[in-house]
Amino acid sequence: MEFEHNVDLSRFNTLALPGRAAAYQKITGAGQLTVANDFAGRRFILGGGSNLVLNGDFDGLVLHMAIPGKRLVKEDGEAFYIEAGAGENWHDFVQWTLQQGWPGLENLSLIPGTVGAAPIQNIGAYGLEVGEMLHSVNAWDFKNQAFFTVDRNNCRFAYRDSLFKQEGWHLNGQIAITSVIFRLPKAWVVNTRYADVTQELAAQQIAAATAQDIAQAIIAVRQRKLPDPATIPNCGSFFHNPLVDSATAGRLKSAHPALPQYPQPAGRVKLAAGWLIEQAGWKGKRLGSVGMYEKQALVLVNHGGANGNDVQQTMAAVQADVTAQFGVALTPEPVFL
Repeated sequence: MEFEHNVDLSRFNTLALPGRAAAYQKITGAGQLTVANDFAGRRFILGGGSNLVLNGDFDGLVLHMAIPGKRLVKEDGEAFYIEAGAGENWHDFVQWTLQQGWPGLENLSLIPGTVGAAPIQNIGAYGLEVGEMLHSVNAWDFKNQAFFTVDRNNCRFAYRDSLFKQEGWHLNGQIAITSVIFRLPKAWVVNTRYADVTQELAAQQIAAATAQDIAQAIIAVRQRKLPDPATIPNCGSFFHNPLVDSATAGRLKSAHPALPQYPQPAGRVKLAAGWLIEQAGWKGKRLGSVGMYEKQALVLVNHGGANGNDVQQTMAAVQADVTAQFGVALTPEPVFL
């Protein structure tokens, strides 16, 4: 395989951070991965670059996953099974499933990135995580030089987490996801338990929402609250919503009654990171060229000319202020390269 060399990566990350790759290859077919071991150095598997903080130049090989394709694999009495290539744009894929009459992913509309990256992060929004609708993941193992499949029950899905992160497979370039198969139940259940969604539907005077109605409501909400990376470089929600024990949640609720809290399994409680950041004074605040978005404090933005070090300095400052005020540690969502 003939790799490109000294490739500019700034256009491949939605924060528009500078950096170059020693070697680069766009992967449009799974078969190309079988000869990617021709490069002796480090590997990084790149999707849409919407969950990436680039810390400068990368001295290894960047494999840019752009495998296309989407199809109905099969259906049974209970569900549709749809396969999509790792390089498919996530939002476009979701809208396509709705157009085909296969609802279920509508709550994940307008999330940036690719299909192949979705299971790694177990992307989620508005009461749904992708792992709930996933059937299996197909991938290439560089060490064993073989394709393999992981079914949903073995993906170890958790909040913004999965087997692929836990084992370090993705970050270390040990595997590359080539396609994902989704299981979308025929018995569709409406999911409008988030207030933003119900309020938007009410504003549109929609009483009995279809999956397409929900998708359009979520798109409208996200467009109001979140910046378009093409206009203001960002990588979406920058921090995880922190999980704390019930005692900590109770203490915080007593001191801060307005703090949104969401009960989780095993007695844990999820806190709204955006609220914590806003109360710490960071909504719309910037440190040089990097700051937190004026309409949504959870989103870190590049106001122009920032590099990876600038992002890390702002991140650390936000974390320090939230910890000082609330005693809660914030963990970043993106991958740092």
